[in-house]
Amino acid sequence: MTQEFLSSFVLLVLLHPRTIDLPPAIVPILFIHENWCFPPAFASRLIAAILRLMRAVIFDMDGLMIDSEKVYWEAGRQIARDFGKTVSNETLGRMMGRKPLESIALFAQTLGITKPHEVLLKLREARVVGVLEHGIDPMPGLDHTLKSLHQSHPLAIATSAPGYIVDVVMRKLDLGHFFKVIQTSDDVSNGKPDPEIYLKAMAKLEVPPADSIVLEDSSNGALAGKRSGAYTIAVPSVYTRDQDFSFVDYIAENLIDATAHIATLS
Repeated sequence: MTQEFLSSFVLLVLLHPRTIDLPPAIVPILFIHENWCFPPAFASRLIAAILRLMRAVIFDMDGLMIDSEKVYWEAGRQIARDFGKTVSNETLGRMMGRKPLESIALFAQTLGITKPHEVLLKLREARVVGVLEHGIDPMPGLDHTLKSLHQSHPLAIATSAPGYIVDVVMRKLDLGHFFKVIQTSDDVSNGKPDPEIYLKAMAKLEVPPADSIVLEDSSNGALAGKRSGAYTIAVPSVYTRDQDFSFVDYIAENLIDATAHIATLS
């Protein structure tokens, strides 16, 4: 085969990978294992183009991957009742996506509960973990989405949940092997909507924001993704569909729709 033919073939793979049913990630392997004699500079440019196509996809967890917001909301209602209070859906919605301590501080301040925030947080998380240990419902389409995107995109999680709750979810649903990076709130100073958590995940992936896609179910989380510089897709749930997502790049009906849209970006 001539270099011209091989060049045309590789460019076809890069521009239209589905035409020949090869994922973009296979091209560098072909370079190496078939010993195609491309000039180093040419090969480097092609590999750089491949890496641009292999955009990282970073997932929120609660409410996007798993149907856990109902668990957090019920835990919040129970704690409010324990203190003779009632918490509104509006307050519970504003708590979503934030760091755990920031979330519970908002809860306590809004309801006028003077108990130390750390104590309230332990009460809430104990109840949440107790429910999750008995069963976790993945959001519709999660299995399809992870299996589809895992083939050609580096995947990560950037969640406001603490590490030990993420560990429960990964263990119960056996999802850890899909992700190159799992970024929790444990070592994040500023919670969503600050972009810090997404920038940390991107740094660990060694992928710049311009080559990253964020999937979020809450307005706070989506704003963090957008502020990070990533292409941001909102997948609102029944708990967040009334929140403001006017600033995102795409609003998906569900994870299946989000996956299909990501395919158009490659």
